[in-house]
Amino acid sequence: MTLKSRLKRQEIVVAPGVFDGLTASLAEAAGFEALYLSGAAVAYTRLGRPDIGLTTASEMADTMTLIADRTSLPVIIDADTGFGNALNAQRTMRLYERAGASALQVEDQTYPKRCGHLADKSLISASEMTGKIAAMADARASQDTLIIARTDAIAVEGFAAATDRAEAYLDAGADVLFIEAPQSRTQLEGIAKQFSARVPLLANMVEGGATPITGADDLETQGFSIVIFPGGIVRALARTARDYYDSLSKYGSNAPFSDRMFDFDGLNEVIGTGEMLERGARYDGSDR
Repeated sequence: MTLKSRLKRQEIVVAPGVFDGLTASLAEAAGFEALYLSGAAVAYTRLGRPDIGLTTASEMADTMTLIADRTSLPVIIDADTGFGNALNAQRTMRLYERAGASALQVEDQTYPKRCGHLADKSLISASEMTGKIAAMADARASQDTLIIARTDAIAVEGFAAATDRAEAYLDAGADVLFIEAPQSRTQLEGIAKQFSARVPLLANMVEGGATPITGADDLETQGFSIVIFPGGIVRALARTARDYYDSLSKYGSNAPFSDRMFDFDGLNEVIGTGEMLERGARYDGSDR
């Protein structure tokens, strides 16, 4: 099932953040229907740095390719600003689509961008952003590849300006709208009231961010079609990894931490080692 066809159903799509083949496979095993490849999560894990526009399009495309090789679930990929002007955004569309993305999220910040829940963001003009959206629509190879238009205007120009920009982006050809960092439930409900009858809406849940954490069922009732949890997995893993390294440094052994980690066989089961070896044996000419 494509993400486009899945969005025709009333039930909300919950897309957890992933950043590599392992997290994608674990999310799929947990029963999710779609994934979100977060630029922030790639910056956090590959670079050990914040989400301030340091990742490149090629790094994201390489990551997308590896995830697509591991799972057949539809993946929403963070395309940041398209990495430049409208022509750059077209190239990003072609690159990410070939890598296996089902939807590209593009935003109206200046480049380099920063996390939508950080302060001191700046925006391009609405007309420049509508040009990027139209350019990406012209460049995509399949109409099943969705364009998710994000505006960061709430924190910069105010709520009314954000909804005005969203209207313009919808007119330009956006398939999904993403109004980033609503600051209250009232703003969430206002977004849904204005747009949900006309276009799928995406909500972003960032632990400790500007938007009040709201459950998927509640967002569905309001009228949202997709909810992403982009960086939650990194926050969970980073805390666990810190505790693991502290324990190993203190005790010189993993024994005290063993109840919080897979052993060798346990991890091999999770990543399908036995299945892979059996599959390989079918092609190596042996009688095993």
